[in-house]
Amino acid sequence: MKTSDVLYLLAHPNQLRAIIQWKVWHSPLHERNIENESITLRRCFEFLDLTSRSFSAVIQELCPELCISVALFYLILRGLDTIEDDMTIPLEIKEPLLRSFDQVLEKEGWTFEGCGPKEKDRQLLVEFSAVIKEFALLSESHRVIIKDITKKMGNGMADYANNAEHNVNGVNTVADYDLYCHYVAGLVGDGLTRLFVDTGKANPALLERPHLINSMGLFLQKTNIIRDYREDLDDKRRFWPKEIWTKHIERFEELPLPENEEAALNCISEMCLNSLQHVDECLFYLAGIKDQSVFNFTAIPQVMAIATLALVFRNRDVFHKNVKIPKGEACELMIEVGNLRSTCGIFRKYMKIIRKKSTPKDPNYLNISVTLGKIEQFIETIFPTPVEHRAVAERAQMRATGEMPEQAAAARKEMMFLIGAIVATLSVISGIMIFVAWLMGARFDIAFQELRKGNFRSPGYNPVASAPHGEL
Repeated sequence: MKTSDVLYLLAHPNQLRAIIQWKVWHSPLHERNIENESITLRRCFEFLDLTSRSFSAVIQELCPELCISVALFYLILRGLDTIEDDMTIPLEIKEPLLRSFDQVLEKEGWTFEGCGPKEKDRQLLVEFSAVIKEFALLSESHRVIIKDITKKMGNGMADYANNAEHNVNGVNTVADYDLYCHYVAGLVGDGLTRLFVDTGKANPALLERPHLINSMGLFLQKTNIIRDYREDLDDKRRFWPKEIWTKHIERFEELPLPENEEAALNCISEMCLNSLQHVDECLFYLAGIKDQSVFNFTAIPQVMAIATLALVFRNRDVFHKNVKIPKGEACELMIEVGNLRSTCGIFRKYMKIIRKKSTPKDPNYLNISVTLGKIEQFIETIFPTPVEHRAVAERAQMRATGEMPEQAAAARKEMMFLIGAIVATLSVISGIMIFVAWLMGARFDIAFQELRKGNFRSPGYNPVASAPHGEL
């Protein structure tokens, strides 16, 4: 761990506590039985750890009916995505491979060594035969679902790879942006939901609401696209829709320039606004999950996304480096997610951060406020906020005096801090005075003895005047 990370955790003890709690005390709902796993299956889970440690952790805690199927589903789509992302693969090889990748799953022993040496997930494709071998052992219903999604996603990726305009200028319209995110993320949610319903872990009604499923994927993908601006720009890729960024800047590469800072921040705001429009449907989807391990699996990425969105909102660092939420904060989120109520609470917390960072100077300020209000209203319909009579009376009194609850709370906090500071200061001064007196020879032991005997008198005490007659 870096020194900067250690200093950060020392300054944020709650996050340090969350890391320790997660590492030491966290007890998974379900655990893999590694001793009963084949060598190839263990290798698949090793690839899962290498490709995404965050997803790997929640996948491996899924119920036994889903754990292996979801792990292999993830690796298959990761292999497909690796081919699509690798700009060193010629289009004449890439396009047919993407369109036929679902057929590859039936070819025993198939591997691919055509990725560039710098491609981070290259080894997964080099040893892809292990994934194919374990895929053949899944139930027929799960194989059909995974193959169907792989085929749809592969064809969608091939369409974009073969689109010269997309390769040169990136995504043009918001509609194109939504379609791209649907192919690379929305389809994943479709496949996962079908797996959940097939095993009885989710309400079948979710399959009748594809817009909810799609929003789950789009919210995650769009948040990642905002965060990855710098990385994608360095790789000569553009996923921010031209329809949005041209409102604020002439050239996409000019967003990081200091003279364009205000326009760039307004551009991030509009991108975040576009992502926030999926939040209420994501929460609606989560209400249809029946199993706790599946709820954790689906909810944790969503709370990570809203935390990331709050971090990147009007954050100039996005244009210069890859911005991520701290590991301690991620552990806090994983611990806090337990049910829909707590998940809604997490969303509320980060929406407050977004609202606080929003500024009237932003042309999308009103739209952002309306969107956040819509989400708040949706949460309120599910979990109404309890109102105590005393709280109502206090609020009415505060309004009558012109002082709002937030101001009153801040004032009380400031007063308690002031009182604490005064007590601490007096204690320190008294301690110093007593210590100095002791150094100069003061006999506190004698003073205490006299005090117990009651021999100390007030400064104006006169022994003669106070003595009874006849005792002198």
